[in-house]
Amino acid sequence: MKLSGFKFDLPNNLIALHPAENRDESRMMVVHRDTGKIEHKVFKDIVSYFDSGDVFVGNDTMVFPARLYGRKEKTGAKIEVFLLRELNKEMHLWDVLVDPARKIRVGNKLYFGDGDLVAEVIDNTTSRGRTIRFLFDGDSEAFDKIVETLGETPLPKYIKRKIEPSDKERFQTIYASKKGAVSAPTAGLHFTKQLMKRMQLKGIDMTYVTLHIGLGTFRAVDVEDLTKHKMDSENFIVGPEAVRIVNNALDNKSKICAIGTTAMRSLETAVSASNRLKEREGWTDKFIFPPYDFKICSALVTNFHQPESTLLMMACAFGGYELTMQAYQVAKKEKYKFLTYGDAMLIV
Repeated sequence: MKLSGFKFDLPNNLIALHPAENRDESRMMVVHRDTGKIEHKVFKDIVSYFDSGDVFVGNDTMVFPARLYGRKEKTGAKIEVFLLRELNKEMHLWDVLVDPARKIRVGNKLYFGDGDLVAEVIDNTTSRGRTIRFLFDGDSEAFDKIVETLGETPLPKYIKRKIEPSDKERFQTIYASKKGAVSAPTAGLHFTKQLMKRMQLKGIDMTYVTLHIGLGTFRAVDVEDLTKHKMDSENFIVGPEAVRIVNNALDNKSKICAIGTTAMRSLETAVSASNRLKEREGWTDKFIFPPYDFKICSALVTNFHQPESTLLMMACAFGGYELTMQAYQVAKKEKYKFLTYGDAMLIV
């Protein structure tokens, strides 16, 4: 497929700036692959589409406050440092993005807070990318605490408003437990404790994989021929419990629903030759676009994504290109909210 096939106009007024008042009361479009039927529901209705023995697979990564504001030594110029990936825990070595990049050179020292944290620029990686080393004597736990204090919730830049205290909680799934993501697995943001209790009472199981979302998930595709696009690698874990629960559901011909594109990518990366799930840990750069033969899941929950994004491409691969693009036109007409804090789509 070609990149231009995923182009559509997204009006600014459809980009959600705030989440729904209650997580599970976001709107939810339900798209039926077999009939092409499109329904309009609220997210907590999701329970009615699944039965006892069915399994939801969520991504339990936890977002950390990756955006730091500081100043440059000598000049005192204000700078923004976005923590992307920890390269070495003991040395506090990180891959970061910096802004304004032209002012930040190798050898510069950067100060955060009242000098609570100091970093030195070690290397250039990309036009905006740098490797920096934090000059910090404490252990990694003490370092995490100071980043927690000084860092800001890393909402995407397209949410054009100031960060609010509530974002710290709302830009996190209620089941987040493994720190390491710079963005939330947004499909999981719609779950509440009450909804999960209702799932449990109906016998719907929930298990987790971990994929630490980096900014590469949102990197623009800049080649028309999709086979030439390379995804950034992201760290993921498919552990023994998820393998046991998912394979058991496969044996029983029960439905398996990926909660989000990152959970789906993890599952599809860890498929065995016999189309079973196997334990895997490492890095994945799997890029899923139409046509694609999904091995594990019979349903997908996802939000409404940006035009020409790899996330939209995966949704189209799962829902069928024509039907999913048609559903997006319906979503625009019905004024569904798009992107991180937006509404949900259930593809069954």
